Amino acid sequence: MSSTELPSVPPANVLPKVAAVRVAEGEHLRSVQLPGVTLTVRSRKPAREGLPPALYVHGLGGSSQNWSALMPLLDDVVDNEAVDLPGFGDSPPPDDGNYSITAHARAVIRYLDAAGRGPVHLFGNSLGGAVVTRVAAVRPDLVRTLTLVSPALPELRVQRTAVPTALLAMPGVAPLFTRITREWSAEQRVRGVMALCYGDPTRVTPEGFRNAVQEMERRLRLPYFWDAMARSARGLVNAYTLGGQHALWRQAERVLAPTLLIYGGRDKLVGFRMAQRAARAFRDARLMTLPEAGHVAMMEYPETVAAAFRELLADATDSGVEGDTLEPGTKGAPDSSAETGADGAADGGVTADNVRG
Repeated sequence: MSSTELPSVPPANVLPKVAAVRVAEGEHLRSVQLPGVTLTVRSRKPAREGLPPALYVHGLGGSSQNWSALMPLLDDVVDNEAVDLPGFGDSPPPDDGNYSITAHARAVIRYLDAAGRGPVHLFGNSLGGAVVTRVAAVRPDLVRTLTLVSPALPELRVQRTAVPTALLAMPGVAPLFTRITREWSAEQRVRGVMALCYGDPTRVTPEGFRNAVQEMERRLRLPYFWDAMARSARGLVNAYTLGGQHALWRQAERVLAPTLLIYGGRDKLVGFRMAQRAARAFRDARLMTLPEAGHVAMMEYPETVAAAFRELLADATDSGVEGDTLEPGTKGAPDSSAETGADGAADGGVTADNVRG
C-alpha cells in the first residue's frame, strides 16, 4: 500500500464503541446481517397494516436520519424504512471495502430480497439517487415507483462548488484534508456542510443544528469515517466514467417505474441544469423544481416533497402501475440480476411538469 492510499480499517467486530445514533420519536433501529454487509435500518410504524413498503437511501456523508423529516409525513400511505449504506450512519464498513455504486446497489438489493419487501417505493438523494437508479434498472421487479432528490448522475461540467467533494476521490486527499482540518470543531464542520447542502441554511432549527453537531462528533470518532467518504466519492466518480450498458444515464433510460425527479435551484452539488436532461432520460418521469431549495429538498421542504410523492402514488395507483411489476427476464423487462453491474424558475415558487417518455 502506497503512502497515498487510505489506511486499512479494522473489521466491524473490533471497531470501538461510540455514542449511539439519534432515534427520533416514533422511529426504530435494527441491524440486519447480509452476505458481506451489515445494515442498520431505520423504520416507523405505519398508520395501518397493509400499506405498500417504501425504502429511502441517503447521499454521500449522510445517513438514514436524512429522511426523518419526510417519513412521518407519509406514514398514512407507505410503510417507511430508511437504510444506512455500508460505512455510513450506524452501518459498519462492508467486509470487502467496496464502496462502488454497484456495491451500494447490491447491498440495497440484498436487503430487499432478504426482507421480502419488494416491490417498494424507492427514494434516493444524491449518491443514493445514483444507487437506486441502478437498482431500478437491473431489478425492476423490486421497484414500484422511483423518487430522486438531486440524483448524482454524470455531469460534463461540474459546478465549482462541487469540486472539493469530487476531490475526495483522489488518493491522498482525504488524509491531507483531515490534517488541515484537525483543529476544526464539530460546529464549524456542520456549518460548512449546511452551507453546501442547504439552499437557505437559516431554515435549520436550533434543535436541528444541535442534533447535527452531535452526529458529527459521533462520526468523527469512527476510524473508518474518512475512508467511507473517500471511497464512496471515488466509486461515484468511477461510475461517471462507465460506458455501455453500465453507464448511469443508459440505466436511467431502462427504468420502467414511474419516476419523480426533484431538483433544487440553489443546489451547489448537482447542477440545476441537469433537471431537464433527467426528465428526458427516464421513460415515465415527472419533474418538480424548487428554486429556493439546495441539495437536500426532503430536509428543507419535506411537506412539498411529500405532496409531490402523494401525487405520484395516486397517479400510479389510478393507472394500475401500483403493484404491477415486471419479473426479470420477462418481455419488456431489462436483463437483470441482483449481482450484476460494473464498477429554472426566476422566483421563489414551485414548478412541476409531467414529462412522459
